[in-house]
Amino acid sequence: MRIDKLLEMNGYGSRKTIKRLFSAKKVKVNGVVIMQQNINVDPNIQSIQVLGKTIETSPHVYYLLNKPKGYVSSHCEKQEKSIFSILKKSDYRSDLSMVGRLDKDTEGVLLLTNNGKLAYEMLLPDKHVKKVYEVVVNGSLKKEDCATFKAGITFLDGTKCKPAKLEIIWASEHSSKAYVTLEEGKFHQVKKMFLCVGVKVTALRRVRFGPLILDEKLAVGQYRALNKQELNSLEAYFC
Repeated sequence: MRIDKLLEMNGYGSRKTIKRLFSAKKVKVNGVVIMQQNINVDPNIQSIQVLGKTIETSPHVYYLLNKPKGYVSSHCEKQEKSIFSILKKSDYRSDLSMVGRLDKDTEGVLLLTNNGKLAYEMLLPDKHVKKVYEVVVNGSLKKEDCATFKAGITFLDGTKCKPAKLEIIWASEHSSKAYVTLEEGKFHQVKKMFLCVGVKVTALRRVRFGPLILDEKLAVGQYRALNKQELNSLEAYFC
């Protein structure tokens, strides 16, 4: 949200009065005097002071969801179960969106927020937001596969993937488990990448999205508000 709009919502007067506050150097963000009225801020992530007083309220909410299989990353619930149906009525807001979708049959960490600016920034390619997936496949993974992922896989349709990191946890003749780290999110990308090395994904779970790590205490299908440490970790993307 624009900082001048935030001040207006918190009762600091008319636009003219608020403009005077900036001119008088009475507005600070993280201890630094701000003269620009059009910058985007969030009191949940940044410390915002006006006339020496910290603004505590924020119109933004942030939830960490451990998405279960069988739910779609959409508000639409025609014939599918939406991830938003998991939320309590008191927590649901029509302006909530997910930051980075997960397929219907994929589990794991999913950020829900109504902070559109943050969502936009985190999905920009030049932000290099890493996504880490825990993957189980139906065949044996080999060291050569790690090199293939590192070199960047090209799909049959010509789509090129950026280099990815493959870490094999264990491998047997009929099954393997691994972590794969990406900095992009093409349609069904993880599944297609493993098909390119001759195996099929049988279980997929995202365990990390940017600085947000899946809380193992959070059961599948549960969610909670981000804690202060997690909110602070998002500040790098809120600019």
